Amino acid sequence: MARKAKGTDEECAKTTCEGCPSAAKCDSDKKEAKGRGLPPKAEIEVDHVILVLSGKGGVGKSTVSVNLAFALSAHGYKVGLLDLDIHGPNIPKMLGVEGHHLGTIGNLIEPVRITGNLAVVSMAFLLPDQSTPIVWRGPMKMTAIHQFLSEVNWGPLNYLVVDLPPGTGDEALSIAQLAPNVRGAVIVTTPQDVATMDAAKAVKFVEQLDIPVLGIVENMSGLICPHCKEEIDLFGKGGGEKIAGKLEVPFLGSIPVDPEMRKAGDEGRPFILRSKDSPTWKSVDSVMEALVKVVEG
Repeated sequence: MARKAKGTDEECAKTTCEGCPSAAKCDSDKKEAKGRGLPPKAEIEVDHVILVLSGKGGVGKSTVSVNLAFALSAHGYKVGLLDLDIHGPNIPKMLGVEGHHLGTIGNLIEPVRITGNLAVVSMAFLLPDQSTPIVWRGPMKMTAIHQFLSEVNWGPLNYLVVDLPPGTGDEALSIAQLAPNVRGAVIVTTPQDVATMDAAKAVKFVEQLDIPVLGIVENMSGLICPHCKEEIDLFGKGGGEKIAGKLEVPFLGSIPVDPEMRKAGDEGRPFILRSKDSPTWKSVDSVMEALVKVVEG
């Protein structure tokens, strides 16, 4: 076991930092954060942090987050999925791990491992039961978010997909301030005007934070008939692409309403695991590929 260097903790930290090739940038980031009254960025080894948010609830944002994260991991990327819908965490249910709890090894929290390439952390893993409410103000949320980032044994990640609650509140602001390498945000909407109107607000919110908008996903875009497999315009179609064009941001694709996707979520099995012949599966995979192209292109 390596011996601890002699001297005070401050002296040891200074010696370690001076030998780091990223010391100048790290020091600059900390000074900038301190000058703006912000906490320093959390220490996590990740290439790209992807925020998934919506202007309003009920558009299937968590479903998109789960299937997007699973699709990325299925293509060989190391992926973390962080459920920051603190007051209504649904990700564990959708992954079939709602009965799990977070453990610790040493000083780090162990995430719940879904596959060799996908790990997840959610507030739900810390609750005694599913009906326990979280009654927290902003500062407590920020503390929890910082812990979920810096005190979790994520390991090296290619992507950290962050599922945020609807709207533009504390959670979105905190993750934008605390997470390193925030590559951008994906906005989820449905085709109706009332949804795209709120999606436009989410786009403006992200731009005000100086975070790139990676694109808009139109969820519930038409209905795949369970009998004939034809598509029906149940809630309309094209609203997401229209608002993306108007706001001059990428359109990542559309995902239809599919009863099998609802069933998959209730059963705790991501839809992306099901038949690759399904038009919906192809839609989800197409959105994932479009996202990767924007991020790494």
